[in-house]
Amino acid sequence: EKMVEMRASRRDYKKGIDAIEGRRRRDNHVVQLRKNKKEEGMMKRRAMTTTAEVNSLATIDATNTSDVNNTTEKKMYTKIDLPGLMQIFATESTNNSRILEAVRGIRKMLSVEVNPPVNEVIDCGALPILVELLKKVDSNDILFEAAWALTNVASTDKTRNVVDSGAVPHLINLLLCKGADVREQSAWCLGNIAGDSPDLRTYVLECGGMGPLLKNIAEPESESLLNNCVWALSNFCRGKPQPDLDLVAAAIPYLAGILQRPSGDALMDACWALSYLSDGDDTRIDAVMNSGVVPDIVSFLGSGKANVVTPALRTLGNFVSGNDKQTQSVLDAGVLNYVPALLEHERKNIRKETCWLLSNIAAGTKAQISNVVDSNTMSTVVGLVNDSPWDVRKEATWVVSNIATGGKDSDVLAIVQMGAIEAICSVLEASDAKITLVGLEAIENIFRVGERNGKNEEYLQIVHECDGLDIIEKLQEHKNEEIYEKAVSIIEAYFGVEENVEDENLVPNIEGDTFSFGIPNKKADGMDGESTQPQQPLQTYNFNF
Repeated sequence: EKMVEMRASRRDYKKGIDAIEGRRRRDNHVVQLRKNKKEEGMMKRRAMTTTAEVNSLATIDATNTSDVNNTTEKKMYTKIDLPGLMQIFATESTNNSRILEAVRGIRKMLSVEVNPPVNEVIDCGALPILVELLKKVDSNDILFEAAWALTNVASTDKTRNVVDSGAVPHLINLLLCKGADVREQSAWCLGNIAGDSPDLRTYVLECGGMGPLLKNIAEPESESLLNNCVWALSNFCRGKPQPDLDLVAAAIPYLAGILQRPSGDALMDACWALSYLSDGDDTRIDAVMNSGVVPDIVSFLGSGKANVVTPALRTLGNFVSGNDKQTQSVLDAGVLNYVPALLEHERKNIRKETCWLLSNIAAGTKAQISNVVDSNTMSTVVGLVNDSPWDVRKEATWVVSNIATGGKDSDVLAIVQMGAIEAICSVLEASDAKITLVGLEAIENIFRVGERNGKNEEYLQIVHECDGLDIIEKLQEHKNEEIYEKAVSIIEAYFGVEENVEDENLVPNIEGDTFSFGIPNKKADGMDGESTQPQQPLQTYNFNF
């Protein structure tokens, strides 16, 4: 009964060996991908100096000295200038040209590549002034410079200082101002804030940041504005714990629209946003899938662009981690047509994500498992179990195990012909106890299928030849109780040797100086022992000495 339950739960790998395990694995994937900045892009971005400024003084460091009276556009400000700039704010607050000079000076010193004086800017009390300048709707330049300066502070570990200064509501208001450059910079700053932590992301959403941002995505005045707004939107959708679906659901049709664009950063970030939104229960998955994005996302697998393929795989992997109907929609869109090439992709992460996608499909119905086996992918998957980096081997093992424990007999027989037994035995000694356990489950079910189909002697021989028996015997001493019990069960059921148990009929009965061998006496009630009524033993041979 226990094994039936375990097999049933394994067939729903979308929840791993159990529901909690499956959710944990998805969370781990997100964390790992989040750390991979080259694949996914930065959670925070810093606005550097303009090209003209960099060309003029590319080597100037924020620790250099400077003269605040030099007000040319090419001047590079440093922390030495802070007292003078703060004095301008205090004494010339009605002079927009001087205020612009001062805020631009702070922005420039925060924009240098080396040692920007973020702490010094905060310590001198500049943040509340910069936030106050976000209200200066009569000067687009001042708004832009103030938002830029705050963006760069928010790109550091001082994001909360920006929030605590009251910037968020004003930045949201500026998403609807006339100046496209100000709207873009405000979106950038809000993206940095939302990317800092789940609680700040939720705060931005609860302040009403989503609606104005989506308006800019719907009617972008430039490619740059669109790119920054979609990137900010991806940060609005990311993070654990996830934002309430009610706070982010409005973004889904806009993201679906972005998928119609031919290429670019916006397309990549839209795919990542959809991956964050679809990472969860069936309700979240449905919210994304019902927008009609499945065919587009599947087609991206053939784009040849790794920065799009990766989030597309992640999103599709989430889709097939849902129910069987959701999985079937992805299959119907032709996802398996792209899998063979992706399993051989030069990027390890793409091979790993592709195996994760397949493992979720292989946790579906028997018909869906057959789709995987018939898709010209399993020989490659078995090869990945045998020889690839560990994180790829692990995901490939889940694919083979799911088929072995949930597939039709014909599918199990097919993957054995491809080398599944040898591959599974190769990972049984892994330090990952979960992989060892699912490997043992796969071996056990392969033996069951072999018994039903007259193949078990052949399968047992394969295990012998690849040293799998030695490994399973060692696992009988494993510290993990489930592994120990599973190994013992397999050995006893399929590799047991008859013990030399003494036949009680051959044990001599000693009666005085006589030895007798024969059928033992029975009590009247059927229990062994001396009978209350004497019986004549059958075929008894007495030897007198």
